Amino acid sequence: MASVILISVYIALSSLAAYLTDLCLRRWPRTARRAAGLRKYWLTAYTLLSLIPMAGAFLPDSPVKFALQAAGNVWLGFYLYYGWLLLMLLLIAAMFRLASGGRLARNWHGGMLCLSLVAALALLGYGLVHAQNTVVKRYDIAVDKPGEDMKVVLLGDLHLSVNSRLATTQRMVALVNEEQPDVVLIAGDIFTSSYAGLSHPEQYAEALRGMKAKYGVYAVYGNHDVEETLFGGFPISPVSQAFRSAQIEQFCADSGFTMLNDEIVTVGGVQIAGRVDGEKAGDGTANRMTAAELLSGVDERLPVVVLQHEPKQFKALKEAGADVALCGHTHAGQLFPGNVVIPLFNENAWGYERVHDLDTVVTAGVGYYGPPMRVGTDSEISVVNLIFKG
Repeated sequence: MASVILISVYIALSSLAAYLTDLCLRRWPRTARRAAGLRKYWLTAYTLLSLIPMAGAFLPDSPVKFALQAAGNVWLGFYLYYGWLLLMLLLIAAMFRLASGGRLARNWHGGMLCLSLVAALALLGYGLVHAQNTVVKRYDIAVDKPGEDMKVVLLGDLHLSVNSRLATTQRMVALVNEEQPDVVLIAGDIFTSSYAGLSHPEQYAEALRGMKAKYGVYAVYGNHDVEETLFGGFPISPVSQAFRSAQIEQFCADSGFTMLNDEIVTVGGVQIAGRVDGEKAGDGTANRMTAAELLSGVDERLPVVVLQHEPKQFKALKEAGADVALCGHTHAGQLFPGNVVIPLFNENAWGYERVHDLDTVVTAGVGYYGPPMRVGTDSEISVVNLIFKG
């Protein structure tokens, strides 16, 4: 059912963008005489490009499927901005026409079409390049408990997939090692719902194994660290079919990660509790311990840091004894206007916030979901300095 709805919405939006383009071509004086030919070529090209994401979703696993998925994600990045810009410009022009009581100049249609096309291509190019430029964000958190200060490097949302680049992962590892962290924590979504879609996974595992930290690398799984069918980056298979593969688990082991599945470890006097993802546990369910169950055995005299994928249940974590929560999942919105919208739906959408007296940090992550772009956000690693004052 979800797949039918998602595909129907995609077809409807694609059809709207095609119709608006056709409208501009027919009303643009310079192309009016050649409108029939331009429309034919445009609609043919647009239809073929629009089919790429569907082919990438429903073909069996193969190099062809993964190549189509990669191309389809790039197309979606262009299509999102092109369709949105063209629609906004036409609406603004229509409101101007109504407000002025005049007639919209016919050559405006050509201008709006060209502006939308050029702007979308510019944003696509910028987003593709910017997504590969990982930066470092820093946060200092004071905890009123005894202990030795600890430097934590928080990573999240690597989203290894058909659009991943080994050089970007290697740069991330270099940035981590420059920080000389006490511990590295990874807040899930290591993969993007498929192990087979990552080309040469052994090279990525070798690169990730190069991360150096005094107490090691600990991680939790996210909602996309399972095998599932994606359409344009969105899952269209039910949770009951979302299972974590042995290959994903072996990859994490080969990468040097210690996975925490509703488990607690103590490193450097700090208790780190890693939670199972609340959306997809990896066994076809959404089952995990409650915050109270997970933290029932902690020593409340020592610092308690919770590592989980989605930035949720902060009040329950605080009540259960957590001092700090480290999360990912949101990508900080990844693509404008997502970075403006997601704060409306999250207590902490990105960065540092004190929520329900709990110190929380949500990293924007290193990777990307769907379109391999970032516009209005950064790919980042987060350095969290825990300063103990007890």
